[in-house]
Amino acid sequence: MKRTVLLFATLFTVGFGYAQDAKKLLNEVSAKVKSYDNIYIDFKWNLSNEKENVNQETRGDVTISGDKYVLNMLGSTRIFDGSKIYTIVPEDEEVTISKYNPKDDKEITPSKLLTFYEKGYTYKMDIVQNVKGRKIQFVKLTPIDSKAEIKDILLGIDAQTKHIYRLIQTDDNGTKYTLTVNSFKTNEPLSTTLFSFDKAKYERDGYYINTLN
Repeated sequence: MKRTVLLFATLFTVGFGYAQDAKKLLNEVSAKVKSYDNIYIDFKWNLSNEKENVNQETRGDVTISGDKYVLNMLGSTRIFDGSKIYTIVPEDEEVTISKYNPKDDKEITPSKLLTFYEKGYTYKMDIVQNVKGRKIQFVKLTPIDSKAEIKDILLGIDAQTKHIYRLIQTDDNGTKYTLTVNSFKTNEPLSTTLFSFDKAKYERDGYYINTLN
């Protein structure tokens, strides 16, 4: 009985230590991210589901400054100016404007990409990978909400720079989303109108403007 209690205590202590290490690392990542005026990320994005025989891959880029962002991906541009989201699809010559409601926002959006893990997850250290000479430490995040559609998230962090290198999200239905950072730049000179939407310009170009409530 004493051995069983001792074993349980040892496992608990080791597990608590891993959680503390993970928390310390994530805190370092958050502090580093929040020290920048803006961040530019060029990335590769993959969606896969073996059961459904689905595998899609594309590239994109995003510029983030505070809550605001400009995301270019899958042939469209999404601009968030802090209150409204503008989705521009050149192929359809259409712009959709929607009001942002944080209560409806349950996804890992660009503005939350580098800080989403601060609330709603438990975490522990996972595997370490060597990627072209870089030590990538993974942290496994599990939603506290048992009804969450996300099963878990693996967050790969560059141990030296404290920048996020890879995010792997696995949903309950087996769908896996993988975002890999190709380029990570900070404090770039930005246009004062980067996060602004010029409605008149798109109307002149013949775009259909669809405004949602």
